[in-house]
Amino acid sequence: MRFDKNVLEIDAAQETGRICDFIRDQARAWRRKGAVIGISGGIDSAVCAELCVRALGQKNTFGLILPERDSSPRSVAFATKQAEKMGIAFQTIDITPVLEAFGTYEKRDEVIRSIFPEYGEGFRSKITLPSDLLNRDAMSFFMLTIADGKGQTKSARLKRDDLNGIVAATDTKQRTRMMHLYYHAEKRNYFVCGTTNRSETVQGFFVKFGDGGVDMEPIAHLYKMQVYRLAGYLGVIDEIRKRAPSPDTFSFEVTDEEFFFRMPFQTLDLLLYAWENDVPVEKVCAAMGLEEDQVERAFRDFKSKNRATEHLRVLPPSLG
Repeated sequence: MRFDKNVLEIDAAQETGRICDFIRDQARAWRRKGAVIGISGGIDSAVCAELCVRALGQKNTFGLILPERDSSPRSVAFATKQAEKMGIAFQTIDITPVLEAFGTYEKRDEVIRSIFPEYGEGFRSKITLPSDLLNRDAMSFFMLTIADGKGQTKSARLKRDDLNGIVAATDTKQRTRMMHLYYHAEKRNYFVCGTTNRSETVQGFFVKFGDGGVDMEPIAHLYKMQVYRLAGYLGVIDEIRKRAPSPDTFSFEVTDEEFFFRMPFQTLDLLLYAWENDVPVEKVCAAMGLEEDQVERAFRDFKSKNRATEHLRVLPPSLG
């Protein structure tokens, strides 16, 4: 099998045509008039929105911008500019009141205060995995970091129960957004367009019945760097194309690399492709200039994440 640094190159025009055909075919099969898509201010949702516009037209693509109190202000600004650039109808809905009513912030902060009692008004928080996966063995434990708003930060390793508590609360944000998306989709007889790419799908970087609970995934076959290639071709605004990918669910800003992937996408995508296609380790080393132990660390991480998140990618088990 061929493997080199250009193995993920795509013909952006040809790929755009192929995806647009897929979107139109699915819309016809389901008898849906158009698409509803959540526009986050990130690269994936912007690309998917551009694809829906080309496949279905401006009048049949509706955007939702769904910030909450922890969202970066840039997210709303970039999402709005992208929607206006495409010329589609869109609506901005602050989901903070729904999350407050459910207790999202209260449930999360209760866990944080059990570790850092001083955590309160004006503080920010994030969780991250150890960086530099390729160059050192490290347990996949999450760290909680808080900032007091005065330049001081503290970090602590999260116990499993504490991690679960923070993640469970945070995931209600994606699930609340999906509730809004389906309301508008059903009201219009549209489908909900997903925005998850292959780099995320294979490793389970999405929320079941949240950003994973959609009708169609037009870019789930594309690695992140291929999505960037399409973004340039489709004319996604510069601000989004230059922005570091982020889950945008924590008050203390964190990138996707810090939070989950532990290496740059330029490296990640090639290694993930190699792992998925059983490319021999020595061949990967020769093509990428890496040592065998670095490639093996990455492969172990991919295998672990893929296995741990298998339930996210399948229908619920049944006896039928």
